Amino acid sequence: MARRPKPPRPQRAKRLTMLQRIRSNFLTGLIVVAPIFMTIYLIWLFVSFIDNRVVPLIPARYNPETYLQTDVPGYGVVVFLIVCSVIGMLTKGIFGRQLVRFGESLVDRTPIVRSIYNAVKQIVETIFSQSQNSFQKACLIQYPRHGIWAVAFVSTETRGEVLDRIDDHEQMVSVFLPTTPNPTSGFLLFVPRADVVMLDMSVEDAAKLIISAGLVVPPTAEEIKAGRRVTARQTPKTAA
Repeated sequence: MARRPKPPRPQRAKRLTMLQRIRSNFLTGLIVVAPIFMTIYLIWLFVSFIDNRVVPLIPARYNPETYLQTDVPGYGVVVFLIVCSVIGMLTKGIFGRQLVRFGESLVDRTPIVRSIYNAVKQIVETIFSQSQNSFQKACLIQYPRHGIWAVAFVSTETRGEVLDRIDDHEQMVSVFLPTTPNPTSGFLLFVPRADVVMLDMSVEDAAKLIISAGLVVPPTAEEIKAGRRVTARQTPKTAA
């Protein structure tokens, strides 16, 4: 009698399953390790950048390196913070304000320096401005054509000549439409309030959505009420 052929051994399938598990574990570990590593690396670059420029300006008798014969990481950052705090405290006084005005008046008389100083000052004031100058809400608008939606930020109610030049004088809002993945650049649009869809997500969550090109999706209001974790929406699915 002819022998029945033996069924193929499932060794290859087990090997593929093991490789898939290794790949899944690696991707899961990478998702956890990469943000921690990048955060520590960027902080270290910032501390080193400040130390390399502040520590050489400190007199030797006030520098711990003179006594310890080794660098103290972060010492320049501490000195920088103390100096900025002291300058800020002095600037709040009458004498400090007058001194700043006198210095700015001298800068305004210098053609090239004036342009650079005013540009840098405006950028810094915009970045560190209080909540009164920040975006109010995240919203959706139809851009660049009807039927296509984009995430934007509501700046203020449209006022002044821009609103006066509009024929129907309907209620308008000033909207900033950022670009991806760099939200610092974008377009200023004046949109009728009726065409703006307000979002429940915060401005910070909307910025994360834009920077990640839609990969980091913040939870909805219903999910937050249900107690779901945000990280569950941010972790991509890996092969089982």
